[in-house]
Amino acid sequence: MTGPAAGGPAIDGSGTERARCVLAPNPSPMTLDGTNTWLIAEPGSAAAVVVDPGPDDEGHLRRVCSAAEHAGQRITAIVLTHGHPDHSAGARTLAGLTGAGVRAVDLAHRLGDEGLPPGSVITTGGTELEVLPTPGHTADSVSLYLRADRAVLTGDTVLGRGTTVIAHDGDLGDYLRSLDLLRSLADSTELNALLPGHGPLLADPRAVLDFYARHRAERLGQIRAALAAGDRTPRQIVERVYADVDRGLWPAAELSVRAQLGYLAGRDELPPGMDQLS
Repeated sequence: MTGPAAGGPAIDGSGTERARCVLAPNPSPMTLDGTNTWLIAEPGSAAAVVVDPGPDDEGHLRRVCSAAEHAGQRITAIVLTHGHPDHSAGARTLAGLTGAGVRAVDLAHRLGDEGLPPGSVITTGGTELEVLPTPGHTADSVSLYLRADRAVLTGDTVLGRGTTVIAHDGDLGDYLRSLDLLRSLADSTELNALLPGHGPLLADPRAVLDFYARHRAERLGQIRAALAAGDRTPRQIVERVYADVDRGLWPAAELSVRAQLGYLAGRDELPPGMDQLS
């Protein structure tokens, strides 16, 4: 699940030397062009990793299998950046088509014994994918550092367009720390690209991450101003702060407002007696 953003071109086939995108046919205001399913493999490897199979759409999943077969590769591992259905619903079907296990933070989404502990490295596919814990959008969100290409697969932590919603089980404090982690990695490794779960490849990671941090700071400032003006419910704040956003996206905006109120509550910044979830 993403934040509001405009439409744009499909990016099927784009990526890096070791990461190829197969675009799922599930475009919407919340998924942008659709879910980016990533095939990860070292050139010449006989095995490949699928990151985020996307929806349970057999045509899409067979396209993913065909893309691997065309490169002379067999899918031997499936990895989920998080459990939202637009990323994970096709995992069991793809596992049935390929015999691959499913690795995820959330036990409910795993097929097999392997999870995604922070700092672990996935070597299936002949290249290294390092697991970076990046909770915030959801509690189970991870990113994957493709070291050889100096690229990070970000799931919904960073999008190709627009900004990310903090979901029901997300946390803004965690999210801000995750942005800091990715920004530090960008500084220390001179990242070439961010490979998001929706939208196009991002070729200037530091600029994008700086924008995300500024955006969150600006939104918090707007929330504080709305509270100072007398707003006391998430809906009232959405009506003020997101007045220029399509009303069909206000439910998603309200999720982010609730997350921001929770963050401010943790810092004792809510007005006395206010229930942030009212």
